[in-house]
Amino acid sequence: MARTGTKPPSEIAGSVVDAAAMLVERALQAGADAAEAIVFEGQSLGVSWRLGKLEDVERSEGRDVGLRVFIGSRQAVVSTTDLSERSLGPLVERVVAMARVAPEDPYAGLADPDLLASSWPDLEIDDPSSAPTAEALAASAAEAEEAALAVKGVTNSGGAGAQWGRSGMALVTSGGFSGAYSGTSFSVSCSVLAGEGTRMERDYDYSSARHLADLDAPARIGRSAGERAVRRLDPRKVRSQAVPIVYDPRVSAGLVGHFAGAISGAAITRKTSFLQHAMGKPVFAPGIEIVDDPHRKRGLRSKPFDGEGVRNRAMKLIENGTLTTWLLDTASARQLGLRSTGHAARGAGGPPSPSTTNLYMAPGKLSPEALIADIQQGLYVTELIGMGVNGVTGDYSRGASGFWIENGKIGFPVSEITVAGNLKEMFLHMTPANDLVFRYATNAPTIRVEGMTVAGM
Repeated sequence: MARTGTKPPSEIAGSVVDAAAMLVERALQAGADAAEAIVFEGQSLGVSWRLGKLEDVERSEGRDVGLRVFIGSRQAVVSTTDLSERSLGPLVERVVAMARVAPEDPYAGLADPDLLASSWPDLEIDDPSSAPTAEALAASAAEAEEAALAVKGVTNSGGAGAQWGRSGMALVTSGGFSGAYSGTSFSVSCSVLAGEGTRMERDYDYSSARHLADLDAPARIGRSAGERAVRRLDPRKVRSQAVPIVYDPRVSAGLVGHFAGAISGAAITRKTSFLQHAMGKPVFAPGIEIVDDPHRKRGLRSKPFDGEGVRNRAMKLIENGTLTTWLLDTASARQLGLRSTGHAARGAGGPPSPSTTNLYMAPGKLSPEALIADIQQGLYVTELIGMGVNGVTGDYSRGASGFWIENGKIGFPVSEITVAGNLKEMFLHMTPANDLVFRYATNAPTIRVEGMTVAGM
């Protein structure tokens, strides 16, 4: 890809730190007991391409600023995109006035000083090269679509796209923390249709990476999208039955995401999680490990410290099937009588809340083929529809499509079915394959789950 000029990472980080420090100082001068400011600055460029033509080019630059102040145990948050002197004075006065009348919150406050990060590693999340040109992005999108349309059976295009972005983030607190980092992102995607008339099927593929060198080739993405669409032609229905279900890596990560939501400090403090009483107990099958690693080199959600400036590190959330920790920010940790685990995340417009970074289930020992080999009748899921998960009970029901498994082999496509179970039982009856690949923010290998129900005809 050809490149254009853009602000270097050091300049982005430096500018946002200065802005955040200035806001904290002004909040203290206005009467706040404590304050923290977070600033996001970003640039992005993206193109859309369909049927051999450029559809649009989108370029954006922006800055979002959040200021949180504390007066005693009261807190308030304001956000703005305007850092002009005309805006800043009233903004600071307004948030301090809001804090004075806010309800008391005994758990509100800055992170504990002894938990703050003082140094951090280079996570290689910022590609130092200049930004690609719109022409280069268009060429990548065109290459992806051309490869997809070349697949026999593909009859139309839903479009292809290519994007680039660079963002910087800075956090400064009156408790002594000051830090910043910047990162880049590259992506390419393609969606196509196969078949004719009422027999048409759609599918897609995409790739995202921090560095351009790590991005999948556009032609590979397009070819994969086309092949996936063609494989879905002429789907059948199946009768309702209880069978093993195997989740493709494209959807298996969702199961790990449901687990992460259930151990969020916010859910635990509100007593709205089906894992409320599971700490230290077997939650998954023996041998399963789930890890959250904010320091993964070039990870899509890597960050050197959390949204409150707290030290973060790789943590085993599940070790040998057993739950080892909640995901905690400062407020939820204090409410539970614990300490932050470094999982605070935030935007400019509100206080922090717990979230994961690079979350994944460790691979198992069996290949996907071996995982399926003894299944006489079963379902291989490649797409899930809807959000039918009850976070309080663990009940799980999702629309699905994929392929029917017969005699240990993946066979004909199926659609218009529902898969159902309960996450507590599903977690205990999971077997992961050995094909883990880091492609998304949350990743998992192929996963087999016993004892679920397929609702079809």
